[in-house]
Amino acid sequence: MSNARKKVIVRRFTGDTLPGYLPLSGFVRGIAPEQTIELLDLTGRIMEVPLRAVKMVSFVRDFNLADAVNPERLTRRTFLARPRNEGLWVRVTFRALERGPERAADILEGLAATDLSLIDSMLEDAGLHLSPPDNRSNTQRIFVPRSAMAELQLLGVVTSPSRVAKRPPQSAEQVRKELQESLFQAPTPPNTRPN
Repeated sequence: MSNARKKVIVRRFTGDTLPGYLPLSGFVRGIAPEQTIELLDLTGRIMEVPLRAVKMVSFVRDFNLADAVNPERLTRRTFLARPRNEGLWVRVTFRALERGPERAADILEGLAATDLSLIDSMLEDAGLHLSPPDNRSNTQRIFVPRSAMAELQLLGVVTSPSRVAKRPPQSAEQVRKELQESLFQAPTPPNTRPN
């Protein structure tokens, strides 16, 4: 595990945000249900934030502390079309503090890894690491704790198209001959009658 700490903004269910520094993985301490995140705040002190109170952790380029509403600058929460990058296309529905028919569900889409790091993040950090829908925004990566999820949907598996091996160019005569042979080598069904 790397000791390098990255800039993060921790968004809690109460709506407030905490800027600070965390390593990329392995930052959750304790045993469920008393798990905590050890956040190095901007003054240099370590704060223990209960994981149950965390909605998401955004790994950001800049803190944007002047913006109290959306310092993560996460403008899009869903993909406009099929993602171009590889990964598991997932939709996370966050648990709500208040239940009610007028309250809309808070959702977030992202791309999860398709390798063993997916399982590592679920086991080590008790959550899911995602790439956000807009990778040009201030948010580079998002961590959603398992305790913050009400529902997780797999929308698709995005992979790169497989490459077809190029065949050497053939002359028109060779192509015609191969097609002719393939026509007469097709097996005839047993219940057909001759003309």
